[in-house]
Amino acid sequence: MAASGTGDPAGEARQLARYALLATGGAAAALLTALGSGLLILLSGVLGFAATAAGVWWFLAHRGPVRVLGALLAVAAPLVTLGLYVAGGVWVNALVALGLWAVALSCARAALRRPEEERAALTRGARVPAPRRPVLIMNPRSGGGKVERFGLVARAEALGARVILLDPSQPADVAGLARKAVADGADLLGVAGGDGTQALVAEVAAAHDVPFLVVSAGTRNHFAMDLGLDRDDPSRCLDALHDGEELRIDLGDVAGRPFVNTVSFGVYADVVQRPEYRDDKAGTAIDVLPDLLQGGEGDRLDATADAVPLTGQQALLVSNNPYAAPDPLSAVAARRARLDGGELGVIGIRVDGAAQAAELAVLGTQATGLNVLTARRVEVGGGPGAGAVIPVAVDGEALTLPTPVVCTLRPRALRVRVPRGRPGSPVPPPRLDWRRLTRLAFPEEPAAVGGSGPWDPRAS
Repeated sequence: MAASGTGDPAGEARQLARYALLATGGAAAALLTALGSGLLILLSGVLGFAATAAGVWWFLAHRGPVRVLGALLAVAAPLVTLGLYVAGGVWVNALVALGLWAVALSCARAALRRPEEERAALTRGARVPAPRRPVLIMNPRSGGGKVERFGLVARAEALGARVILLDPSQPADVAGLARKAVADGADLLGVAGGDGTQALVAEVAAAHDVPFLVVSAGTRNHFAMDLGLDRDDPSRCLDALHDGEELRIDLGDVAGRPFVNTVSFGVYADVVQRPEYRDDKAGTAIDVLPDLLQGGEGDRLDATADAVPLTGQQALLVSNNPYAAPDPLSAVAARRARLDGGELGVIGIRVDGAAQAAELAVLGTQATGLNVLTARRVEVGGGPGAGAVIPVAVDGEALTLPTPVVCTLRPRALRVRVPRGRPGSPVPPPRLDWRRLTRLAFPEEPAAVGGSGPWDPRAS
């Protein structure tokens, strides 16, 4: 077998696949050696996980004694499961099985990862000359003061850019400032601010076909992450002014308003409408979620994604290109592999009680309460009894829009200038395909063909 790091991708994939299958067998053996208790390990683990999810649902969707009961259940369920393992004398088996399963998952994902996916993680564009009259709009309050902390104004001006610094004490017409900059001869528009501000200026840049520069000076910088930019040091984004390349990406449209990341309807959109949300996000959400989830203040949504109806949804997320992991509980759900695919991502959630919450937690994307698809047009309206307007969160900004709300994409409408030396985006783990993993571990040798190169089982 080829050793890891030998430069033989096929051999390394085969070796990792065999390790994954071996670890999986070891995990099964750890359960079987517990004889009848092995079934206890499996059942109690699944039931404990489901009970924890049900407890979380009761905590979020109710007030008073039921909320307290939910909190107790969410804490007690894993402790009781652990207690059963100890009392049954199978905790060592459970620990060994869990550890081997973790090793199996790690090796399986490493074996199934395709080299072309690694290369595609950093989309390359055409190298372009430096702009002559770049204009950057900067929000000094964004990201807790990153503009000042990283010296972005001085750095941009040293690279030849004109900086428009917003006054935090005054409301600003960001789009108007961008349009005036273009009228005055700007050949590049850039923003150091949050994703909502980025979208407004991106719309102006797309309308006038001038390049757009993203500076990751916001709080979360989802757009910057998906472009592969450095989110830890926003000053590195300014390298695009002298050593840049240009990408063509899609720009979202919701009721005539641009968006670069997501449009949220339902529970999340209701929460961000609250005036107190900005100062206490977690406290506000916990306080209002019972009304929203139980159908008090929150209205269910009916939507159509192309020709697919989605009825009675509590939450609906429409994204500019689909997210890498469709499971909203996944750690890698919050990034998009591409921004030029020409399709909206759609995730709808409908949870009507603790049982469906447990199902969602256990089954993930296979749960009946989760709808995941792509579409070119999404039309959203309120459910029965809803008003003529609904709350909407566009790139995290709270709005109220008349129904129906239509979301579409403008394919490759935006020219984005990025530095050639950007770090790139994390590659999401591949979907676990045990049949393909087995073929990788034990490939069938192909018949010799004259002139054929070495066989790579990862291509199977």
